Amino acid sequence: MEYSPLGRSDITVSRICLGTMTWGEQNTEAEAHAQIDAAVAAGVNFIDTAEMYPVPPRADTYGRTESYLGSWLRRRGNRDRIVVATKVMSRSVDLRYVRSGDTRLDRANILAAVDASLARLQTDYIDLYQLHWPDRRTNTFGQLGYRHDPHDQAVPIGETLEVLGELVTAGKVRQVGLSNETPWGAMTFLHTALQRERPRAVSVQNPYSLLNRSFEIGMAEVAHREDLGLLAYSPLGFGMLTGKYLDGARPPGARLTLFERFRRYTNSYAQEATRAYVDLARRFALDPAQMALAYVNTRPFLTSTIIGATNLRQLSDNIASVDLRLPDEVLTGIEAIHTRHPNPCP
Repeated sequence: MEYSPLGRSDITVSRICLGTMTWGEQNTEAEAHAQIDAAVAAGVNFIDTAEMYPVPPRADTYGRTESYLGSWLRRRGNRDRIVVATKVMSRSVDLRYVRSGDTRLDRANILAAVDASLARLQTDYIDLYQLHWPDRRTNTFGQLGYRHDPHDQAVPIGETLEVLGELVTAGKVRQVGLSNETPWGAMTFLHTALQRERPRAVSVQNPYSLLNRSFEIGMAEVAHREDLGLLAYSPLGFGMLTGKYLDGARPPGARLTLFERFRRYTNSYAQEATRAYVDLARRFALDPAQMALAYVNTRPFLTSTIIGATNLRQLSDNIASVDLRLPDEVLTGIEAIHTRHPNPCP
Protein backbone atom coordinates (compact mmCIF):
# COMPACT_ATOMS: atom_id res chain seq x y z
CA MET A 1 0.00 0.00 0.00
CA GLU A 2 1.11 3.56 -0.70
CA TYR A 3 0.44 6.48 1.64
CA SER A 4 0.20 10.23 1.19
CA PRO A 5 -0.11 13.26 3.47
CA LEU A 6 -3.64 14.64 3.74
CA GLY A 7 -3.07 18.17 2.47
CA ARG A 8 -0.81 20.16 4.77
CA SER A 9 -1.91 18.22 7.85
CA ASP A 10 0.03 15.65 9.87
CA ILE A 11 -2.43 12.90 8.83
CA THR A 12 -1.21 10.20 6.44
CA VAL A 13 -3.75 8.24 4.41
CA SER A 14 -3.61 5.18 2.20
CA ARG A 15 -3.73 5.64 -1.58
CA ILE A 16 -6.88 3.49 -1.50
CA CYS A 17 -9.78 4.72 0.63
CA LEU A 18 -12.65 2.39 1.51
CA GLY A 19 -15.96 3.84 0.38
CA THR A 20 -19.09 2.85 2.25
CA MET A 21 -22.20 4.12 0.47
CA THR A 22 -23.61 0.62 -0.17
CA TRP A 23 -23.60 -0.34 3.51
CA GLY A 24 -27.11 -0.51 4.84
CA GLU A 25 -28.68 -0.82 1.39
CA GLN A 26 -26.75 -3.42 -0.62
CA ASN A 27 -24.60 -4.67 2.26
CA THR A 28 -25.48 -5.88 5.74
CA GLU A 29 -23.64 -4.84 8.88
CA ALA A 30 -21.74 -8.15 8.94
CA GLU A 31 -20.68 -7.66 5.31
CA ALA A 32 -19.58 -4.11 6.05
CA HIS A 33 -17.44 -5.32 8.94
CA ALA A 34 -15.89 -8.03 6.75
CA GLN A 35 -15.02 -5.39 4.16
CA ILE A 36 -13.30 -3.20 6.73
CA ASP A 37 -11.34 -6.14 8.12
CA ALA A 38 -10.16 -7.11 4.63
CA ALA A 39 -9.26 -3.55 3.68
CA VAL A 40 -7.32 -2.91 6.89
CA ALA A 41 -5.44 -6.20 6.43
CA ALA A 42 -4.42 -4.94 2.98
CA GLY A 43 -3.02 -1.71 4.41
CA VAL A 44 -6.01 0.61 4.00
CA ASN A 45 -6.27 3.07 6.89
CA PHE A 46 -8.76 5.53 5.37
CA ILE A 47 -12.57 5.08 5.42
CA ASP A 48 -15.03 7.54 3.92
CA THR A 49 -18.70 7.80 4.83
CA ALA A 50 -21.44 10.45 5.14
CA GLU A 51 -24.43 11.25 7.31
CA MET A 52 -26.81 10.68 4.34
CA TYR A 53 -25.47 7.20 3.45
CA PRO A 54 -26.44 4.66 2.26
CA VAL A 55 -27.34 5.69 -1.26
CA PRO A 56 -29.93 6.05 -2.58
CA PRO A 57 -30.91 8.01 0.52
CA ARG A 58 -34.14 7.11 2.31
CA ALA A 59 -35.64 8.17 5.61
CA ASP A 60 -35.51 4.68 7.07
CA THR A 61 -31.82 4.13 6.21
CA TYR A 62 -30.47 7.61 6.97
CA GLY A 63 -27.28 7.38 9.05
CA ARG A 64 -27.11 3.59 8.87
CA THR A 65 -23.72 3.50 7.15
CA GLU A 66 -22.08 5.58 9.87
CA SER A 67 -23.64 3.28 12.45
CA TYR A 68 -22.12 0.21 10.78
CA LEU A 69 -18.69 1.82 10.84
CA GLY A 70 -19.24 2.88 14.44
CA SER A 71 -20.06 -0.63 15.61
CA TRP A 72 -16.90 -1.91 13.91
CA LEU A 73 -14.76 0.75 15.61
CA ARG A 74 -16.24 -0.14 18.99
CA ARG A 75 -15.69 -3.88 18.53
CA ARG A 76 -12.14 -3.68 17.17
CA GLY A 77 -10.90 -1.03 19.60
CA ASN A 78 -8.38 0.38 17.13
CA ARG A 79 -9.77 3.87 16.53
CA ASP A 80 -6.31 5.46 16.53
CA ARG A 81 -5.24 3.38 13.52
CA ILE A 82 -8.13 4.46 11.29
CA VAL A 83 -8.62 7.80 9.53
CA VAL A 84 -12.37 8.37 9.57
CA ALA A 85 -13.89 10.80 7.07
CA THR A 86 -17.54 11.75 6.99
CA LYS A 87 -19.66 14.52 5.49
CA VAL A 88 -22.35 17.00 6.46
CA MET A 89 -25.25 17.59 4.09
CA SER A 90 -26.08 20.89 2.48
CA ARG A 91 -29.54 22.03 1.37
CA SER A 92 -31.69 19.61 -0.56
CA VAL A 93 -35.25 19.48 -1.80
CA ASP A 94 -35.29 15.68 -1.53
CA LEU A 95 -34.09 14.99 2.02
CA ARG A 96 -36.75 16.72 4.10
CA TYR A 97 -36.54 14.03 6.79
CA VAL A 98 -33.13 15.38 7.90
CA ARG A 99 -33.28 18.24 10.44
CA SER A 100 -36.83 19.12 9.36
CA GLY A 101 -35.67 19.62 5.78
CA ASP A 102 -33.64 22.72 6.59
CA THR A 103 -30.21 21.28 5.92
CA ARG A 104 -27.81 24.16 5.36
CA LEU A 105 -24.13 24.71 6.01
CA ASP A 106 -24.89 27.10 8.86
CA ARG A 107 -24.03 26.97 12.55
CA ALA A 108 -27.17 25.22 13.80
CA ASN A 109 -27.11 22.50 11.16
CA ILE A 110 -23.41 21.74 11.31
CA LEU A 111 -23.42 21.53 15.11
CA ALA A 112 -26.42 19.19 15.07
CA ALA A 113 -24.98 17.09 12.26
CA VAL A 114 -21.53 16.59 13.77
CA ASP A 115 -22.90 15.50 17.16
CA ALA A 116 -25.24 13.01 15.49
CA SER A 117 -22.40 11.64 13.36
CA LEU A 118 -20.13 11.27 16.40
CA ALA A 119 -22.85 9.33 18.19
CA ARG A 120 -23.41 6.98 15.27
CA LEU A 121 -19.68 6.51 14.74
CA GLN A 122 -19.17 5.88 18.46
CA THR A 123 -16.10 8.09 18.55
CA ASP A 124 -15.05 11.36 20.16
CA TYR A 125 -13.57 12.88 17.02
CA ILE A 126 -13.75 12.83 13.24
CA ASP A 127 -10.44 12.95 11.38
CA LEU A 128 -11.80 14.61 8.24
CA TYR A 129 -15.12 16.44 8.23
CA GLN A 130 -16.26 17.31 4.72
CA LEU A 131 -18.94 19.59 3.29
CA HIS A 132 -20.81 17.11 1.10
CA TRP A 133 -21.77 19.66 -1.55
CA PRO A 134 -21.86 23.47 -1.74
CA ASP A 135 -24.60 25.42 -0.03
CA ARG A 136 -24.75 27.78 -2.99
CA ARG A 137 -26.29 26.89 -6.36
CA THR A 138 -23.52 25.71 -8.65
CA ASN A 139 -22.62 22.99 -11.14
CA THR A 140 -22.47 19.68 -9.28
CA PHE A 141 -23.74 16.10 -9.73
CA GLY A 142 -23.67 15.81 -13.50
CA GLN A 143 -24.06 19.48 -14.41
CA LEU A 144 -20.93 20.41 -16.34
CA GLY A 145 -21.72 24.04 -17.13
CA TYR A 146 -22.36 26.74 -14.52
CA ARG A 147 -25.71 28.56 -14.66
CA HIS A 148 -25.83 31.63 -12.48
CA ASP A 149 -28.80 32.24 -10.16
CA PRO A 150 -28.78 35.91 -9.11
CA HIS A 151 -31.47 35.23 -6.50
CA ASP A 152 -29.58 32.47 -4.70
CA GLN A 153 -29.35 32.95 -0.92
CA ALA A 154 -26.38 30.83 0.12
CA VAL A 155 -24.95 30.57 3.61
CA PRO A 156 -21.78 32.71 3.55
CA ILE A 157 -18.59 30.66 3.36
CA GLY A 158 -17.21 32.67 6.28
CA GLU A 159 -20.08 31.53 8.49
CA THR A 160 -19.48 27.90 7.57
CA LEU A 161 -15.79 28.22 8.37
CA GLU A 162 -16.54 29.88 11.71
CA VAL A 163 -18.42 26.87 13.02
CA LEU A 164 -15.91 24.43 11.55
CA GLY A 165 -13.24 26.33 13.45
CA GLU A 166 -15.20 25.86 16.66
CA LEU A 167 -15.36 22.12 16.03
CA VAL A 168 -11.60 21.91 15.49
CA THR A 169 -10.94 23.94 18.65
CA ALA A 170 -13.30 21.67 20.61
CA GLY A 171 -11.46 18.57 19.37
CA LYS A 172 -14.49 17.10 17.63
CA VAL A 173 -12.87 17.47 14.19
CA ARG A 174 -9.20 17.26 13.27
CA GLN A 175 -9.28 18.52 9.67
CA VAL A 176 -11.89 19.81 7.24
CA GLY A 177 -12.44 19.06 3.58
CA LEU A 178 -14.57 20.02 0.61
CA SER A 179 -16.60 17.87 -1.75
CA ASN A 180 -18.23 18.40 -5.13
CA GLU A 181 -16.51 21.78 -5.27
CA THR A 182 -15.55 24.11 -8.10
CA PRO A 183 -12.32 26.09 -8.55
CA TRP A 184 -14.07 29.28 -7.39
CA GLY A 185 -15.48 27.56 -4.33
CA ALA A 186 -12.21 25.89 -3.40
CA MET A 187 -10.18 29.08 -3.70
CA THR A 188 -12.76 31.11 -1.80
CA PHE A 189 -12.72 28.63 1.07
CA LEU A 190 -8.92 28.72 1.17
CA HIS A 191 -8.71 32.52 0.95
CA THR A 192 -11.40 33.04 3.60
CA ALA A 193 -9.71 30.57 5.94
CA LEU A 194 -6.44 32.50 5.60
CA GLN A 195 -8.09 35.87 6.14
CA ARG A 196 -10.05 34.80 9.21
CA GLU A 197 -7.56 32.29 10.64
CA ARG A 198 -10.01 29.43 10.29
CA PRO A 199 -9.39 25.77 9.34
CA ARG A 200 -7.82 25.34 5.94
CA ALA A 201 -9.35 22.58 3.79
CA VAL A 202 -6.94 19.67 3.25
CA SER A 203 -8.77 17.80 0.48
CA VAL A 204 -11.55 17.94 -2.07
CA GLN A 205 -13.72 14.91 -2.83
CA ASN A 206 -14.90 15.15 -6.43
CA PRO A 207 -15.79 12.60 -9.13
CA TYR A 208 -12.89 11.46 -11.27
CA SER A 209 -12.61 8.53 -13.66
CA LEU A 210 -11.85 7.69 -17.28
CA LEU A 211 -15.45 8.73 -17.98
CA ASN A 212 -15.17 12.03 -16.13
CA ARG A 213 -11.87 13.90 -16.12
CA SER A 214 -13.45 17.33 -15.74
CA PHE A 215 -11.40 17.77 -12.53
CA GLU A 216 -8.38 18.34 -14.77
CA ILE A 217 -9.87 21.45 -16.38
CA GLY A 218 -9.82 23.79 -13.39
CA MET A 219 -9.43 21.90 -10.14
CA ALA A 220 -6.17 20.10 -10.89
CA GLU A 221 -4.15 23.32 -10.70
CA VAL A 222 -5.79 24.19 -7.39
CA ALA A 223 -4.98 20.72 -6.07
CA HIS A 224 -1.30 21.07 -7.04
CA ARG A 225 -0.63 24.66 -6.02
CA GLU A 226 -2.71 24.65 -2.83
CA ASP A 227 -2.04 21.09 -1.59
CA LEU A 228 -5.77 20.41 -1.85
CA GLY A 229 -5.46 16.81 -2.94
CA LEU A 230 -8.23 14.96 -4.73
CA LEU A 231 -10.18 12.20 -3.02
CA ALA A 232 -11.54 10.65 -6.19
CA TYR A 233 -15.04 9.19 -5.98
CA SER A 234 -16.80 7.09 -8.63
CA PRO A 235 -13.43 6.02 -10.12
CA LEU A 236 -15.25 3.24 -12.01
CA GLY A 237 -18.23 5.34 -13.06
CA PHE A 238 -20.56 3.37 -10.77
CA GLY A 239 -19.19 0.15 -12.24
CA MET A 240 -19.51 1.12 -15.92
CA LEU A 241 -15.76 0.80 -16.50
CA THR A 242 -15.80 -2.85 -15.47
CA GLY A 243 -17.60 -3.51 -18.75
CA LYS A 244 -20.41 -5.41 -17.07
CA TYR A 245 -23.10 -3.04 -18.34
CA LEU A 246 -22.06 -3.05 -21.99
CA ASP A 247 -24.66 -3.78 -24.67
CA GLY A 248 -27.44 -2.95 -22.24
CA ALA A 249 -26.57 -5.74 -19.80
CA ARG A 250 -28.02 -5.37 -16.31
CA PRO A 251 -26.49 -7.98 -13.98
CA PRO A 252 -28.80 -8.96 -11.09
CA GLY A 253 -28.07 -7.02 -7.91
CA ALA A 254 -25.70 -4.55 -9.59
CA ARG A 255 -26.02 -0.87 -8.68
CA LEU A 256 -27.11 0.42 -12.09
CA THR A 257 -29.59 -2.44 -12.32
CA LEU A 258 -31.16 -1.54 -8.99
CA PHE A 259 -31.14 2.25 -9.03
CA GLU A 260 -32.34 4.56 -11.78
CA ARG A 261 -30.72 7.62 -10.19
CA PHE A 262 -27.31 6.76 -11.65
CA ARG A 263 -28.43 6.70 -15.27
CA ARG A 264 -26.04 9.50 -16.28
CA TYR A 265 -23.36 6.80 -16.43
CA THR A 266 -25.30 4.75 -18.96
CA ASN A 267 -25.83 7.22 -21.82
CA SER A 268 -24.79 6.28 -25.36
CA TYR A 269 -21.59 8.34 -25.17
CA ALA A 270 -20.55 6.53 -21.98
CA GLN A 271 -21.27 3.19 -23.62
CA GLU A 272 -19.03 4.05 -26.59
CA ALA A 273 -16.21 5.28 -24.39
CA THR A 274 -16.47 2.31 -22.06
CA ARG A 275 -16.31 -0.12 -24.97
CA ALA A 276 -13.10 1.53 -26.14
CA TYR A 277 -11.51 1.40 -22.67
CA VAL A 278 -12.52 -2.21 -22.11
CA ASP A 279 -11.14 -3.22 -25.51
CA LEU A 280 -7.88 -1.43 -24.73
CA ALA A 281 -7.53 -3.24 -21.41
CA ARG A 282 -8.18 -6.62 -22.96
CA ARG A 283 -5.72 -5.96 -25.76
CA PHE A 284 -3.01 -5.70 -23.11
CA ALA A 285 -4.40 -8.57 -20.97
CA LEU A 286 -5.48 -6.20 -18.21
CA ASP A 287 -8.60 -6.32 -16.11
CA PRO A 288 -10.69 -3.31 -17.27
CA ALA A 289 -11.59 -2.25 -13.72
CA GLN A 290 -8.00 -2.47 -12.50
CA MET A 291 -6.78 -0.49 -15.52
CA ALA A 292 -9.32 2.24 -14.82
CA LEU A 293 -8.41 2.39 -11.13
CA ALA A 294 -4.66 2.29 -11.81
CA TYR A 295 -5.02 5.34 -14.04
CA VAL A 296 -6.75 7.26 -11.25
CA ASN A 297 -4.30 6.02 -8.59
CA THR A 298 -1.33 7.47 -10.44
CA ARG A 299 -2.61 11.00 -11.11
CA PRO A 300 -0.19 13.53 -9.60
CA PHE A 301 -2.99 15.62 -8.05
CA LEU A 302 -4.52 12.63 -6.25
CA THR A 303 -4.38 11.93 -2.53
CA SER A 304 -6.61 8.84 -2.41
CA THR A 305 -8.98 6.83 -4.61
CA ILE A 306 -12.29 5.94 -2.97
CA ILE A 307 -13.31 2.44 -3.95
CA GLY A 308 -16.58 0.70 -3.17
CA ALA A 309 -17.55 -2.94 -3.39
CA THR A 310 -20.49 -5.14 -2.57
CA ASN A 311 -18.43 -8.31 -2.08
CA LEU A 312 -14.95 -9.24 -0.91
CA ARG A 313 -13.76 -10.40 -4.33
CA GLN A 314 -14.51 -6.99 -5.83
CA LEU A 315 -12.84 -5.32 -2.87
CA SER A 316 -9.67 -7.39 -3.17
CA ASP A 317 -9.38 -6.76 -6.92
CA ASN A 318 -9.94 -3.03 -6.47
CA ILE A 319 -7.34 -2.71 -3.73
CA ALA A 320 -4.84 -4.65 -5.84
CA SER A 321 -5.00 -1.89 -8.46
CA VAL A 322 -2.60 0.13 -6.29
CA ASP A 323 0.23 -2.21 -7.40
CA LEU A 324 -0.51 -1.92 -11.13
CA ARG A 325 1.67 0.33 -13.27
CA LEU A 326 0.28 0.93 -16.72
CA PRO A 327 2.65 0.58 -19.69
CA ASP A 328 3.26 3.67 -21.81
CA GLU A 329 1.33 2.08 -24.67
CA VAL A 330 -1.74 1.78 -22.46
CA LEU A 331 -1.44 5.38 -21.28
CA THR A 332 -1.14 6.53 -24.88
CA GLY A 333 -4.23 4.51 -25.74
CA ILE A 334 -6.18 6.04 -22.86
CA GLU A 335 -5.35 9.56 -24.01
CA ALA A 336 -6.40 8.73 -27.57
CA ILE A 337 -9.77 7.44 -26.35
CA HIS A 338 -10.22 10.49 -24.13
CA THR A 339 -9.61 12.76 -27.13
CA ARG A 340 -12.36 10.96 -29.04
CA HIS A 341 -14.76 10.66 -26.07
CA PRO A 342 -14.07 13.51 -23.61
CA ASN A 343 -16.00 13.43 -20.34
CA PRO A 344 -19.15 11.58 -21.39
CA CYS A 345 -20.33 11.46 -17.76
CA PRO A 346 -19.76 14.87 -16.12
